[in-house]
Amino acid sequence: MTENAEGDLNSNLLHAPYHTGDPQLDTAIGQWLRWDKNPKTKEQIENLLRNGMNKELRDRLCCRMTFGTAGLRSAMGAGFCYINDLTVIQSTQGMYKYLERCFSDFKQRGFVVGYDTRGQVTSSCSSQRLAKLTAAVLLAKDVPVYLFSRYVPTPFVPYAVQELKAVAGVMITASHNRKEDNGYKVYWENGAQITSPHDKEILKCIEECVEPWNGSWNDNLVDTSPLKRDPLQDICRRYMDDLKKICFYRELNSKTTLKFVHTSFHGVGHDYVQLAFQVFGFKPPIPVPEQKDPDPDFSTVKCPNPEEGESVLELSLRLAEKENARIVLATDPDADRLAVAELQENGVWKVFTGNELAALFGWWMFDCWKKSKSRNADVNNIYMLATTVSSKILKAIALKEGFHFEETLPGFKWIGSRIKDLLENGKEVLFSFEESIGFLCGTSVLDKDGVSAAVVVAEMASYLETMNITLKQQLINVYEKYGYHISKTSYFLCYDPTTIKSIFERLRNFDSPKEYPKFCGAFAILHVRDITTGYDSSQPNKKSVLPVSKSSQMITFTFQNGCVATLRTSGTEPKIKYYAEMCASPDQSDTALLEEELKKLIDALIENFLEPSKNGLTWRSV
Repeated sequence: MTENAEGDLNSNLLHAPYHTGDPQLDTAIGQWLRWDKNPKTKEQIENLLRNGMNKELRDRLCCRMTFGTAGLRSAMGAGFCYINDLTVIQSTQGMYKYLERCFSDFKQRGFVVGYDTRGQVTSSCSSQRLAKLTAAVLLAKDVPVYLFSRYVPTPFVPYAVQELKAVAGVMITASHNRKEDNGYKVYWENGAQITSPHDKEILKCIEECVEPWNGSWNDNLVDTSPLKRDPLQDICRRYMDDLKKICFYRELNSKTTLKFVHTSFHGVGHDYVQLAFQVFGFKPPIPVPEQKDPDPDFSTVKCPNPEEGESVLELSLRLAEKENARIVLATDPDADRLAVAELQENGVWKVFTGNELAALFGWWMFDCWKKSKSRNADVNNIYMLATTVSSKILKAIALKEGFHFEETLPGFKWIGSRIKDLLENGKEVLFSFEESIGFLCGTSVLDKDGVSAAVVVAEMASYLETMNITLKQQLINVYEKYGYHISKTSYFLCYDPTTIKSIFERLRNFDSPKEYPKFCGAFAILHVRDITTGYDSSQPNKKSVLPVSKSSQMITFTFQNGCVATLRTSGTEPKIKYYAEMCASPDQSDTALLEEELKKLIDALIENFLEPSKNGLTWRSV
């Protein structure tokens, strides 16, 4: 066959009606090839069609993304269930339709758009391009858009939404996910991530607006429209100014002999952490040169998640040893989370867990409040928050000190919304966290913030240094005073949704139908709470106090020995996570005994409830 004849055949194939034997797929192929104007992603679908790859075409084209704990998140690439130019345009059209319905002043107040530094050459897809397309859809509809002119930390978007009184905002990011992923994170006018029912309603509106409108592909509008504004300088200045509210020892900071190493994990954090240190009076932290600048391939780490611990912190730990710096601060690629490591006297690095850091932050923020409060300030007005899978250490501190502690569902979107409610009722929220190294000191932003957390840790360490106390020693002091809280969090990978569902359904029908387990191996279970179904055996009416979340699996077991363990699915990755914690009273200080008990319980939990070998689960690689 001549080359020309083959070209004609391909052309005919792509422009003929599609007969795959599946009418739904035929329609989806037709829509994609008509609507997608990105040559790279269009070509991906054309190649699959040419090679008769119907199963993959069905996987890519016959389902849509849904809102998880962090908005829409998926791999970059062609298809309606992936992040790409077309699905971002569709999502923004749905957003426009919903916001127009909710806000009569939408076109006066405008919309905020930010982005990180992710990108994928094979799909010609980058966070910056997706942000421009998001802006273009709205500018074409005469909506003022505050589009950041360069990459920013994720917390800058919710901060800007509140400061600029916009109706909503979007951050294009997949945070600490693998390099193949990207995401579309939506914030409401209150500056918190969207929760139900907004997520469901926006999805409905997206379904009604799948065909790109005239002008939706016109990303030139970003350069030509008078409705586009760049909020970068203004928001950065205001944010840094607001940081002063959580700085208590500026003079001491300026004199500290401590040195800090900071890694931004190939992401957005470097410039912003440097500025934050300046605001607090510190000398600049020492950057890890290989990881300081954006790199969408995250080429020096096996995965861009600082939560993975020492294995991904290698470069920063070695630099710290060379520079004689005792503390390493690691912000994740979109700078909304923070990992911390401290060099111990024996030469070993201690990488703190999210729960351990929260114990330190909780102690610190309350201590600073006590020392700086006015005479008539009421401890009864003070709150701290955590997600329900996080350590109960703040609860223990609250009980002893007299302030309030509250739990929310997993995901900072629930914390953000609850903070807003509390502030509107005249309450003060000092600190909030989720165990996956997400922290919020104060309430200037209503989302987790790695930039402010990094500089607060530096101030805490500098203050403790004046008394010759390390972070690790202070953590022990906190536990001695309020009770040891020893926790372990990990996960299994599972790529089969049916297997995941059957694991949780088995727990709901354990010994007989509709009966939860009464034992896990030798460990007696006191209470069971199932957030997916709304059941809670500890409540008089057997109904969960936390809202039901049918879209994800989550069951919590409270054991007679004082341990609390939760099994849940991740809202952003193919994981079954487990969280277990021994909550001891201050008089139980035999940590070896507590740790041994926790280990045995986790082993029983994995063996009896998750059954990894039977279910083909992959253990987390450490």
